[in-house]
Amino acid sequence: MPLPPPNIGEWFTTPNNDRFEVVAVDNDEATIEIQYFDGTVEELDFDAWEQSDFAAAEPPEDYSGSMDMAKEDFDTDLDRPAKKSWSDPLDYLDQSD
Repeated sequence: MPLPPPNIGEWFTTPNNDRFEVVAVDNDEATIEIQYFDGTVEELDFDAWEQSDFAAAEPPEDYSGSMDMAKEDFDTDLDRPAKKSWSDPLDYLDQSD
């Protein structure tokens, strides 16, 4: 059974359980660009896509694969929510000279 046309941002797995995301679809050239979790980019034509054995997949919880980084390489603890210290510049508009 052929796969439906892909949408950018959708995730799939290959028969070898390699996970990838659809990053571009060019209808004029009839190509689909995919990026594997490890960062490798590949281009497929529409015929190859329709004949593939790809299966829909959930996005990974950790996007560090394409950056070739281990969890220990991050400066922050990924299990802890980041502190929000952003301020809105418009809050200070009335205070300017």
